[in-house]
Amino acid sequence: MLRAFVIFLFSVVVFIGLSASVLDAIYGGGDEFPDRTTEPTLTADALELVVDLPYPPGNIAVSSEGQVFFTYHPEGRPAYNLAEIVDGEVKPLRLEGEKASALNLETVLSMRIDQQNRLWLLDYANHGTGTAKIAAIDIYSRELVHYYEFSSDIAGLGSHMNDFQVEPNGRYILIADASIFGLDPAVIVYDTQTQTARRVIEDHESVDADKYIPVVEGEKMLMFGVFAVRPGVDSIALDREAKWLYFAPVSDEAMYRVPVSALIDESLPRDELYARIERFAAKTMSDGLTTDNAGNIYISDIEHSAIVVMNPQGQLQTLYKSKMLRWPDGFSFGPNGDLYMTASALQFVMAKPDSYIQQNGPYQIFKLQTEQTATAGH
Repeated sequence: MLRAFVIFLFSVVVFIGLSASVLDAIYGGGDEFPDRTTEPTLTADALELVVDLPYPPGNIAVSSEGQVFFTYHPEGRPAYNLAEIVDGEVKPLRLEGEKASALNLETVLSMRIDQQNRLWLLDYANHGTGTAKIAAIDIYSRELVHYYEFSSDIAGLGSHMNDFQVEPNGRYILIADASIFGLDPAVIVYDTQTQTARRVIEDHESVDADKYIPVVEGEKMLMFGVFAVRPGVDSIALDREAKWLYFAPVSDEAMYRVPVSALIDESLPRDELYARIERFAAKTMSDGLTTDNAGNIYISDIEHSAIVVMNPQGQLQTLYKSKMLRWPDGFSFGPNGDLYMTASALQFVMAKPDSYIQQNGPYQIFKLQTEQTATAGH
């Protein structure tokens, strides 16, 4: 993030000539987000440690057979980016075949396993300073089965291809471009069949961040005194029937949703699509999202080290809350109703030196036993 931040801000200052006060007006400032957590339904000992890590994890994908894949968060500058847990030991992700081995993926944050047993990997290209790309690996053969590079009009300088969901049939991938530097967030639809991508929701309140500054463990997330860590649309999840896409910026007060059928309809005019976006319910500050078969939405509340559940009526109930969850981030259901989560502890990572990141380790992946079921991988 630091390299991308310097490149992007230098470009802004040189080519637009913004003063420090204008930079503060654009990227800084913000209020305190309301605390909407409640007393947790699970006790502190319900959280099970999966593994301690030398670098902060990013996102996670767990297969129906219990295979655990995860990313080391690129902002933590890890020794390698893609990892898996094999017999309790963390190893670099094993790839087979010439094409997979030649993959040049460097800043993968999000990953998902679809119902076709493909592990999807989204490389945000260091905030659009390179070429963003998406790849799929067969989880059994470990060979590359899909690859696509996004054009600059879809994911250009300042973009942040942060998180995504794969439709159950595997054709459409719905991507959240948080655009933390570019301030041009969007929901993107990628059609794996035609290998085409479209920015379908942008310049809309549902993808633009509300002006709050996250405060995590007492630390205000304000980089260099002028840059609030306030990404656009970041949280994203399909309901398990793939009828609705739920999405929101981290610091937005509301959860939004839109029919998937409208998103993927290329003939639908933009104003008609926007008319079908619903402001669903009030939420906590959010990072990761997932859903279960009962229609509940799981939210990682970064400010309160909590996992919050939004029921199908939009009501909130805190499932778990503990200081052990340092910046709860990515989710994946695994087998038997286990909900896996990463704790990326980004308050110790973003724009921090390597020594500081190491001093605040180890970092963790956890899991919780829920009373619900959901297809693994998301």
